[in-house]
Amino acid sequence: MDWNIIFYILLSMLPIIELRGGLPLAINYAIENNLSVSSIFLLIVLSNILVIFFVFYFLDNLNKIFLKFNFYKRFFNFYVGKMQRKIDKFENKYSALGFLALIIFVAIPLPGTGAWTGCFISWILGLDRKKSIFSIAAGVLIAGVLMLLATLGFLMLF
Repeated sequence: MDWNIIFYILLSMLPIIELRGGLPLAINYAIENNLSVSSIFLLIVLSNILVIFFVFYFLDNLNKIFLKFNFYKRFFNFYVGKMQRKIDKFENKYSALGFLALIIFVAIPLPGTGAWTGCFISWILGLDRKKSIFSIAAGVLIAGVLMLLATLGFLMLF
């Protein structure tokens, strides 16, 4: 496998960047190197969906261990406090939509609205795990399609 593709996969798995950053680069690379765009698309989207399981595992298991360390505890409490306001706002606005709201939130192709944040919101709110995984994965797929269409449209301009 090409090291560039591995880089784009890893990039698409990072928080904040996720597939919103990795997918356009990977698609551009695929086009320039005559690789299958659909294969690269599936690889990037599936790797971003895989993140869901790692994040939930971390939050459910490893987070408890790391909270024993003051540095991590301060960072986590700061992050949770910062995110709590956004989560409360999200819950107040969209609770009537249920899991559709989680799909829409993750599907919006903007930084900070991807799988990582979707998992965190689900975990904080104590949402049903299986439904959350499905909703977040559906949101990732929608965001991937939107990013693919935007990338291809942008590249066609040139």
